[in-house]
Amino acid sequence: MKRIALLDILRGFAIIGTLGTNIWIFAYLGDLNLVFGNVLEPWWSSGDRLVQTIMLILVNGKFLGMLTLLFGAGMELKRRKAAREGYAWPGVYIWSCALLLLDGLLHYILVMEYDVLMSYAITGMIVSLIIHRSRRFMLTMMVIAGGIHVIGVTGITALLAFESGSSFNGMDTLTHLYASGTWWEQVMFRLNNFVFFRAESIAIIPLNVFLFLLGALLMRTGVFSNDESGRRKRRKLMMIGLAAGIPMNLLLLVPGGIMDVWVRYISAPVLTLGYLGIIAYGLEKGLFPKLFQRFGEIGKMALSCYIVQNIIASVLFYGWGLGLGGRPSSLFILLIWLGICLLLMLFSHLWLRKYPLGPIEWLWRRLSISPSPKPGRTSQDTSV
Repeated sequence: MKRIALLDILRGFAIIGTLGTNIWIFAYLGDLNLVFGNVLEPWWSSGDRLVQTIMLILVNGKFLGMLTLLFGAGMELKRRKAAREGYAWPGVYIWSCALLLLDGLLHYILVMEYDVLMSYAITGMIVSLIIHRSRRFMLTMMVIAGGIHVIGVTGITALLAFESGSSFNGMDTLTHLYASGTWWEQVMFRLNNFVFFRAESIAIIPLNVFLFLLGALLMRTGVFSNDESGRRKRRKLMMIGLAAGIPMNLLLLVPGGIMDVWVRYISAPVLTLGYLGIIAYGLEKGLFPKLFQRFGEIGKMALSCYIVQNIIASVLFYGWGLGLGGRPSSLFILLIWLGICLLLMLFSHLWLRKYPLGPIEWLWRRLSISPSPKPGRTSQDTSV
């Protein structure tokens, strides 16, 4: 089956965009109080904070939402392939999710405490039992999952409003460890605090279910197709996403971080639809073709690039590496982010000139081959 270029390009933007949020966590050595809702330094207090806030308005949660939505679109393609080739569904896809769960666990332990892959793996198992059902059933599950998510986030936002000026506890311990601790000490810290750091991964499962199913339905309705109908649908999504998403995301400017959770987990996915339309429009108009090609190459080896970018950021900012973390300026952080983006473009470009798959994608395909394929066939489409 021929790859859909738009999906690869969107996936590439999503990988780079998630780093645009995570880079601040790495740079501030895990201190979430410096990243989200900094009560002591509101966004208007300095040019440095203003730059950081603008960057977070643009990227925080938007590209994570895009990556989540694209997982659902990819699952729909795998479901179609299974139906076309006569395989039972979900079948081997459950094994792929188990591999993703293991990958996410290793990434969490060895690299980054805010890994999202484990949550995607659990979500994938859940959605794989829904996606082959009727459109009506899928919409019902979306309403249920979305309702649970909105109620939960609204409740947390209300608590934050009543507890104005509250902050994350234990950040001093974390920043000291990441500033001066060894890599192994950080590994043990993540293991000892597994439940605390994995709480978000569990909490966002309803949102993930909603976005997985939305991505699958967008694929079914032809939003990602390269015909005039698909282009019209994407332009409509762009207008809706931008018109609703921009004002909703400006709530990040509310002092005290009261609306930070709401923006990241409700406003951001709305703006994601606008970003999807903008990127697709740029591709249709032939804008910056070489740049879009580079993003497409990152998208083709998205899992490898996701892991590599977090490893690079760890080496640059943590004490066991170059030790650049702490309180660097926002401009410095943005330059580091841009540098890692360029490295990923170079890495993916050179790698794909020689190999058809990224290193993690190659390993994934080897491990994901169905143990009992139909005669003369193997399960080849194992990209995440």
